[in-house]
Amino acid sequence: MVIVVSGPGGVGKGTIAELLVEKHNDLWLSRSWTSRAPRKGENEDSYVFVSAEMFKEAIDGDSFLEWAEFHGNFYGTPWPVAPDGHDVLLEIDVQGALSVQAHGIDFLMVFIDAPTKEDQAERLRGRGDGEDEVHRRIAEGERERKVASGLGAVFVTNDNLGNAVDEISAIISAYRRK
Repeated sequence: MVIVVSGPGGVGKGTIAELLVEKHNDLWLSRSWTSRAPRKGENEDSYVFVSAEMFKEAIDGDSFLEWAEFHGNFYGTPWPVAPDGHDVLLEIDVQGALSVQAHGIDFLMVFIDAPTKEDQAERLRGRGDGEDEVHRRIAEGERERKVASGLGAVFVTNDNLGNAVDEISAIISAYRRK
């Protein structure tokens, strides 16, 4: 089974994905690549950080399930190879989810959102994003919500981290029972 966790910047996708993997020993989190530099204070294993040249070589080698250029940087998910008995958890944007769908892969999509745009903006500022980037990401979030809705995503508001993780865990369990 493939589970896509998506949502606009600053809503806690990475933290939620990590907590889901800690809670479910049968989930395997695919680590995405990016050509952007790590943010100040960002965990160095949040992504595989590579040069734009290395990323482009991987594109040419058909190494990605999905990839996109976003705000001048490349982001991509290598073809996932989960250990036996594990479901794949992808933390990707909606454009990536569209690529997964185009490959004919059946997946559960959970779209994480902040309680309000103001909360999202504060979270973005808290991680060090400048005002221009905050405004771009808020605007991009509007588009992402529409795309996610069209993909049949289940929406979860991250107003309390523990509750959001529990809610997504219940969604995953229900999907597995289908």
